[in-house]
Amino acid sequence: MKSMDEIYRTYAKMVYGFLLSKCGNHYVAEELTQETFYQALKGLSRFENKSSVSTWLCGIANNVYRSYCRKEKLHLKLEEASGEIGGDSPEQEFFTKLDTLELLKLLHRLKEPLREVLYLRMIGNLSFREIGEIMERSENWARVNFYRGKSRMIEEVKKNE
Repeated sequence: MKSMDEIYRTYAKMVYGFLLSKCGNHYVAEELTQETFYQALKGLSRFENKSSVSTWLCGIANNVYRSYCRKEKLHLKLEEASGEIGGDSPEQEFFTKLDTLELLKLLHRLKEPLREVLYLRMIGNLSFREIGEIMERSENWARVNFYRGKSRMIEEVKKNE
C-alpha cells in the first residue's frame, strides 16, 4: 500500500473533481476533499484492498458530502438524484415529474440492498463496477439490483396513483 502522501498526490484531483461535480462550489469542494483525506487517514488501517483506492476514496467522499448536506440542511438536486435514469426515456420523464423529497422517500422505502445500490448510483454517481466493489459483489449484481429497485419505485408510484 502506498503512503498517505502518495495516495493524496495521486487521487486528490480526482476526489476534488468528484466533489465539485456534486456541490458545484470550488471552496466547498476543497474543504470536503480535505475532510475526505482526513477520514481516509483515520480509516487507513481498515482498508482491505477489496476495492481500488479510487473507489474507496469516492465512497468516503460521498459520505463526507452527504454529511455536509445534512449539516448544512441542503437538499440534493433532483438532477443528481434522478440523473442516472437516462436520456428522454419514459423512465426519465416519470422520475423528473417527482419532486426531490418524493423521490428520496421512495428510495428510503426500498429494502436493502436495493436502497444502497440506488443511493450509490443515483446520488453517489458511482459506476456499477464501483458499486459491486464497494458491496463486495459483481458489476452485474449491482446492475440487476439497480434496475430491480428502479422498477419497484415505479410500481410504488403507480400503485398510489
